[in-house]
Amino acid sequence: MRIERGEYELDDDPARLDRHAIWAFLSTEAYWARWRSRSDVDAQITAAWRVVGVYERASGATVGFARAISDGVALAYLADVFIAKPARGNGLGVALVDAMIERGPGDRFRWLLHTDDAHGLYAKFGFAEPDRTYRERPRQCPPSTC
Repeated sequence: MRIERGEYELDDDPARLDRHAIWAFLSTEAYWARWRSRSDVDAQITAAWRVVGVYERASGATVGFARAISDGVALAYLADVFIAKPARGNGLGVALVDAMIERGPGDRFRWLLHTDDAHGLYAKFGFAEPDRTYRERPRQCPPSTC
């Protein structure tokens, strides 16, 4: 899948990903991922059910990313969604989530995610607070490493 959006392009080809650029963003700018090592991020990308990258068309530079894990049948988890600061304000966040959720093989799945921001973005795609049936066991690790 390739989608052109102005000066940018979205693509779900995992071979096209610039893993260093993704790790650089996640390890320095993403409040949810700064503790991850490069090998952690590489392993997560490799194991992902689906990935979507956002690229500047002129240079090919990676300016956004999202990954999903899934059972491939009914349930998917959206993770590591970001648009780099210089590319923000171009509707790329909406385009990225749309490409992942609505334009791929999981368009009928139940989708999950954790986020501390961008609630308005995710609400456009039907994300809401969980219902009473949802339970979660938080990550188990020393506080200084999470």
